Order: sequence, then C-alpha cells, then structure tokens
Amino acid sequence: MNDQKISPSFSNHKEKICHNGNSFIISAPSGAGKTTLCRAVLDRTPNLFYSVSYTTRKPRKGEQNGIDYYFITEDDFKNRIKNGKWAEWAEVYGNYYGTSSEFIDKVLASGRDILLDIDFQGTLQILDRYHESITIFIMPPSLDILKLRLESRGTDSKLAISRRIDAAEKEMKNKDFYRHIIINDKLSVAVADLISIIEKYRTQVSHTSIQQKL
Repeated sequence: MNDQKISPSFSNHKEKICHNGNSFIISAPSGAGKTTLCRAVLDRTPNLFYSVSYTTRKPRKGEQNGIDYYFITEDDFKNRIKNGKWAEWAEVYGNYYGTSSEFIDKVLASGRDILLDIDFQGTLQILDRYHESITIFIMPPSLDILKLRLESRGTDSKLAISRRIDAAEKEMKNKDFYRHIIINDKLSVAVADLISIIEKYRTQVSHTSIQQKL
C-alpha cells in the first residue's frame, strides 16, 4: 500500500491481552524488495506466521483469496471498523485495507511470532496497540537503483514510477523511526540480516520463558 492514503485516527486501544510471542513489522518503499525478503524469511523460519491483509478491492489476475489478500465486501469491512476488529486500516483511493487484530492476538497469545508487512502509517497504528512490536525498515541501496528495479518490472508507466519514487523519498525520511534498518543491496545478505534480527528476539523470549518456569 504505497499510494496516497487517508489514514484513520488511532484507536487508543487499552485492552490488556497477554502476548507471549513477538510481532515483527516490516516496512519499505515500493521496489525495495520487501515482499521477496518476507517470503524468503518465512520459508527459512519455523513457526513464524504471516498476517495476510484484508481489502475491499477486486482481486487482480493471479491473486488468490487468503494468500495475497482476504477479499471482503465494503459493508463487512466497515462493520469490522465499528467492532474494533482492525489492528490498523486505511482507505486508499476508494478501497479499504486492514490488518486483523483477532489474528494477531491469537498468534501472539499462543506464544508464536508474526510477521507484518505494513507501511509507516499502519506501523504507527499497530504500535498504538502492540507497543512491543519490533520495527524493521528495508532500504534500497539508492533511489537510482530503486528506479531501475521499478522499471525492470515492466508493470508501471513512467508516470507511475515517478510517483512511486516520490513516495519512496517521503517514506525513507521515516527510516530512523524504526528500530532496525536493512539495506537490500544483495538479497542473500539482506535475508541473512533479517533472519538474524528475528532470531535475536526469538531467543530473548525463549530465555525469558525458561527463567519464568524455573
């Protein structure tokens, strides 16, 4: 979700829920390789769950419900807003996108970890409710390389690429807000760096759990 959006105000959710797992938030400008990194890490990291977002937009060619997104109606989405079912949500050019708080709570309460692919505005909303989330920002080596990556996709017009570059510049200004920053210059190195960060926190939780049992 890298297009301009109208974000809702924060929920100020104060409900106390026991979370034994970690939530890892990954953010990056379009073209920085975030999706590829997430897939690689999920393939290599056992018991790490991925939060699939919900949307009211129509599926694009090749997209599968429950894998790329959960595709739901606008009425259903708005009902979930009223009932506080979203950990974060936004409206993007007339379509709604959201992350299920129920799914996150279920995973974390079971002691397992979850990976969230969220932009900066969504990250702020997630942190409003899940204060201990580990935030990670994926950086391209440079804007020039980012532009080349976007052009190599062959899916966007020159105008669309220009808009994405402008959006990337704005997003990258928020990088210092994140706890960790990874520069995705070489994919294998970036994957190793991301796994190392995740395993560091998983080890800490494991040690804490053992100490609590003793």
